[in-house]
Amino acid sequence: MSQPNVPLPEDFPPPGYLLETLFKSTHQIHRQLAARLSDSEIPPFLTGPRMRFLRVVLQAGEIRMSDLAASLGIKARTVTQFVDALEQENVIVRVPDPDDRRATLIRIVEEAKPIIMKTAVAMREASEAVAGSLPADKRAQLIELLIQLAGLPESNADMENC
Repeated sequence: MSQPNVPLPEDFPPPGYLLETLFKSTHQIHRQLAARLSDSEIPPFLTGPRMRFLRVVLQAGEIRMSDLAASLGIKARTVTQFVDALEQENVIVRVPDPDDRRATLIRIVEEAKPIIMKTAVAMREASEAVAGSLPADKRAQLIELLIQLAGLPESNADMENC
């Protein structure tokens, strides 16, 4: 026996439903991307957030950790954690700032650049496979809504090469 058609409340879906859907969908999307990247033989330590981090370092050539934190909109402690982990994987190196002996610059080691570029290509391909089914106007609308929901600045300068 089917249930009667009950009219939905005017404010449906409630905020909690929206956030739960967002959590579930981002988890599923993350799993899909991780599986595709694994198929591409990308090292597991090169995650999406770390690649975003490395893109900024790569574009800058060398960058102070404080400038990196400001550019990415993350805390200095988070930058330190990323640097420590990526330095341990021999992807980046800390070098003294020639203009300020108290400061340290971060740069990508030459040997890591090919795997970073391979990872960037694999991430673009995986992103296309996962999100490419949405038409461009729907992707733009979703981005606009997510920016609004998160209260993000509308600048996307840190995402130019995605």
